Amino acid sequence: MTKRNVSPGDNRNISCLHHGEQAIACTIMQQTTIYHCLRDEYSFKIKKILEELMILSDKTIYKYLESGELIIDPMEIGQVQPASVDIRLGSSFLKLDENSFEAMTLTDEIKYISIQANEIIIPSNSFLLATTMEYIKLPCNLTAFVEGRSSIGRMGLFIQNAGWVDPGFEGEITLELYNANRLPIKLETGRRICQLVFAQMDEEALNPYQGKYQGQRSAVGSRIFMDDEC
Repeated sequence: MTKRNVSPGDNRNISCLHHGEQAIACTIMQQTTIYHCLRDEYSFKIKKILEELMILSDKTIYKYLESGELIIDPMEIGQVQPASVDIRLGSSFLKLDENSFEAMTLTDEIKYISIQANEIIIPSNSFLLATTMEYIKLPCNLTAFVEGRSSIGRMGLFIQNAGWVDPGFEGEITLELYNANRLPIKLETGRRICQLVFAQMDEEALNPYQGKYQGQRSAVGSRIFMDDEC
């Protein structure tokens, strides 16, 4: 049987096809129609999500700062980037007191060694808690998350924040630093080390953050042992 090419959107020549070919052509057209409907529905849902959770631009960040709804203190000119705010390294650090326990658990308080310094060296394959120089206060309709700077990441230093920054949070942000390199990395207080990205929620949080890290200053270790769980 001679093969005939039928475009999914072309129904002009279906009548001249054999019965079996007509069935195949109709099926192709139906599947194409379903695909376009699903694609349009998916695009609409993605658009709605982006409308409800919007990443703040520099212009909107400035508006929040000027109104006092968002507080970042201290802050210098040049820290605001196109879609984030550069955050600097503070002078408070915590390292695990590895000699005080055999293993960490979720129910026992973890012991740390506190360090106050203007510079610190993170050995290869080592973990350290640090803090931001800035004190942050979020309104009840903004959430935020920490991203490491690309230039810092290329040195092999992984930077995260110890928990999502919830709406209503205020305090210095504790940072988790991990040196994945084979060489030690020296860090200096006051250097821009990460970025804070803000997202606007669809509406204000019903229960803004009032957790165990509210109002924290300096690096703060894990308080998971305080969780009230069965």
